[in-house]
Amino acid sequence: MKYDMSELMQLCVDEGASDLHLRVNAAPMLRIHGSLAPIDGEPLAPEDTLDLARVISSEEQLAEVENRGGADFAFAFGDQARFRVSVFKERGNVGLVLRLIPNRLLSLQQIGLPEQVRELLFKPRGLVLVTGPTGSGKSTTLASMINIINEQRDCHIITIEDPIEYYHPHKKAIVTQREIGHDVPSFSESVRRALRQDPDVILIGEMRDLETMQAAITAAETGHLVFATLHTTGASTTVDRIVDAFPTEQQSQVRTQLSVSISAIISQLLLKRIDKPGRVAAFEIMLATPSIRSRIRDNKTFMIDSDIQTGAKFGMISLDTHLMNLFIAGIISYEDMITMSKDPDTIVQKLKERQQGN
Repeated sequence: MKYDMSELMQLCVDEGASDLHLRVNAAPMLRIHGSLAPIDGEPLAPEDTLDLARVISSEEQLAEVENRGGADFAFAFGDQARFRVSVFKERGNVGLVLRLIPNRLLSLQQIGLPEQVRELLFKPRGLVLVTGPTGSGKSTTLASMINIINEQRDCHIITIEDPIEYYHPHKKAIVTQREIGHDVPSFSESVRRALRQDPDVILIGEMRDLETMQAAITAAETGHLVFATLHTTGASTTVDRIVDAFPTEQQSQVRTQLSVSISAIISQLLLKRIDKPGRVAAFEIMLATPSIRSRIRDNKTFMIDSDIQTGAKFGMISLDTHLMNLFIAGIISYEDMITMSKDPDTIVQKLKERQQGN
């Protein structure tokens, strides 16, 4: 049985799958609402995965797979969707994973973010970090934020991505989208160059290294609104990760710079819903109050969590509080709430107190 790449991508779109997995000795698999489900069909042979890869890969990308073991790129599936594609070698064969990038951007309300986050999008400067593990929806959140700015601000937005996932047409803003490897060699280099291109807003797809972190902080300090992602969970962990990336003798200075430039850290996780099919995002939101800025500057990041817990009036929420709210609302399971929480013992205690109070 031969599989058709267009039919597989169409199935992905029709079923609302987030990913399509193609491996030798297994039938194609879709990830739907977080769970993998095989397509009813025969296992793929080595020549099948290679043929499917050839349909969507250029000669240069196939050469990169052969020479370097893998290639990552974005692929447009007509007008219906875009896919972020990873083609790679495994046990001498070719494997593929296609991540569906939805065409429709969500509102902050649909994502589940509070209205206070909208205010961040209209600040003249500052660093806004969206963090979380791979597949937690960071790209979608950031693309939705950029879309709101694009629709409502007359400004110049520069996005730096690897690869470009969402295309942003010019609306009220003018949008420059640059792809690593095609338009510019690296994230750090592209941020430095961006500062010479009259930007108001800069989106950095990922802060992978010290140079990119330094460039992002400098851009925020010098009067630009900078959005970036990190693979961390929680505000205090994120600050520590950035500071620890720098040599010891620079860390004090970086803490001071970060305390001035940071505007917010939004951490998110995607969890399976139990009330209906689909997934829901759980958030931790830290907004930079004078108290939090001093915690960062004075190397007391361990105290940021308590500031978030008492900062509800500013629009802040801790991850554990949001997880508990989602559980109480019947949206996520008890197991997921406990597994994903930072401090499960405290959550259990709060739920007991709540039950006793009733």
